[in-house]
Amino acid sequence: MTVFFERHRPMLEAATAALYARGFWTPFPEVPSGKIYGETAKADGDATYAALLAKPFDLPGHPESQRLGAEISPWGPELGIRYPTAEPATLIAAARTAAPALAAASVEARVGVCLEILQRLNGLSFVMANAVMHTTGQAFPMAFQAGGPHAQDRGLEAVAMAHAEMTRFAATARWEKPQGKAAPIVMEKHWTIVPRGLSLVIACNTFPTWNSYPGLFASLATGNPVIVKPHPSAILPLALTVRVAREVLVEAGLPADAVLLAVDEAGAEITKTLATDPAVKLIDYTGSSVFGNWLRGHAAQAQLFTEETGVNTVTIAATDDFAGMCDNLAFSLSLYSGQMCTSPQTIFVPENGIETEGGHLSFDAVAEGLASAIDRLLADPARAAGVCGAVANPATLARVEAAQALGRVIRASAPLAQGRSATPLLVVPEGQGAKAAEDECFGPVAFIVPVADADAGITRAAALAETKGAITAALYDTDSARIGRAVQAFARAGVNLSVNLTGNIFVNQSAAFSDFHVTGANPAGNASLTDTDFVAPRFRRVMWRMPVAA
Repeated sequence: MTVFFERHRPMLEAATAALYARGFWTPFPEVPSGKIYGETAKADGDATYAALLAKPFDLPGHPESQRLGAEISPWGPELGIRYPTAEPATLIAAARTAAPALAAASVEARVGVCLEILQRLNGLSFVMANAVMHTTGQAFPMAFQAGGPHAQDRGLEAVAMAHAEMTRFAATARWEKPQGKAAPIVMEKHWTIVPRGLSLVIACNTFPTWNSYPGLFASLATGNPVIVKPHPSAILPLALTVRVAREVLVEAGLPADAVLLAVDEAGAEITKTLATDPAVKLIDYTGSSVFGNWLRGHAAQAQLFTEETGVNTVTIAATDDFAGMCDNLAFSLSLYSGQMCTSPQTIFVPENGIETEGGHLSFDAVAEGLASAIDRLLADPARAAGVCGAVANPATLARVEAAQALGRVIRASAPLAQGRSATPLLVVPEGQGAKAAEDECFGPVAFIVPVADADAGITRAAALAETKGAITAALYDTDSARIGRAVQAFARAGVNLSVNLTGNIFVNQSAAFSDFHVTGANPAGNASLTDTDFVAPRFRRVMWRMPVAA
């Protein structure tokens, strides 16, 4: 049962080394190139995706009482795919039946299965890109990267961390205690990795694989059967994932039902029933803090790992590259129409303006500089569609419309030529809008907020992270002492800080094996991808011992 482990041992060893070095490393190329994935890979992927549409989804041996599925691409067409599903009790029972065999498998067998799944998913990256594109609204290049190789990186990171944690201590020991002139006490000790129980992964609409793979693979590697609960609007990427996982499990001699798909439809969700079942001991959840709070109040039997609502901020104190700063922020604000958990939203600017390499600029000049940079970025329709993508949820468009009444509009939002879309809205909040700027307004909306001075902006940004939650914070400044104070303030608030980003690195980006995504130290999430605390609670060590002759 360790064939897969031996096959992928070099990749695991390199991944483990990368975990501790924290530099750049990936085995899964992010460029959708035929030179890397094969000259026909894109055409083959397109054809495979097209063949999935308007048909029942094949998931051999999966529990099934009915077929559900009502996905509509944010780019326009209905997918028309119907997926097998079953009642929560049936899924729970199937997972419990699979649990003993999965728990009995060696660490190497389970880790090997996870590595093989990830390798096969990498081979399906072009198919997955189409699936992610047409369920989330991401443009194809982003869907390929985030839905494919980058998600696979995050899954591998979780597997490597899980393997390291499960093997960091000896599995057996000979324990000898001296007794002076008497014979020593000698004992043989053995430790067994015991999984916690069933694992439920509750996925989001916008990043169904990237956000789900860490929990899925961390649980499976540590021996916990996984029930994957996709968002009703983004089922296909995770259905493909579950299918590959079940195929590999069977090939490894393990039960396919160690990974199950829980499909439902909007208005008839089964998430609460699954989450509160006593057999579910682990829950990975990405979504709003409203449902996060519900889980905390009702699913007390489970260990909860969350990524939730937050308010990401930018503080502009000063810059020695005004154009570079504006261009960088324009891309960050426009990328996937602000529908990333890392997207900046509330931008603090001193009311008297800032110092730049070209002299002093007023508050309005800074705001107009940002607006102009967005206009330049999105001037070409094809490029605009590639950067902004489409809007996943129609409710986001309503949110953008409502935000225009919250203050002085610096840049109006407008639809693009393709898909359900909206370009970034920039607003200087006034009246009640000031409070709105301190709450998450998910989507292509940014508030430019005047503050007394740079220190006040840093203080307010850090306070928002501490009280409302934040996954990212950004600062532009030329004062090293003030930057030092900001580093300390944001660390106390438990949020990752990026300083003076220009060029082709953006606050939105989080790199596997290097960046710990979410800190778990503020209300935007209680877990971090992927530190030791993310994997260690998914298993326990249980000992048996017996005396042996000296």
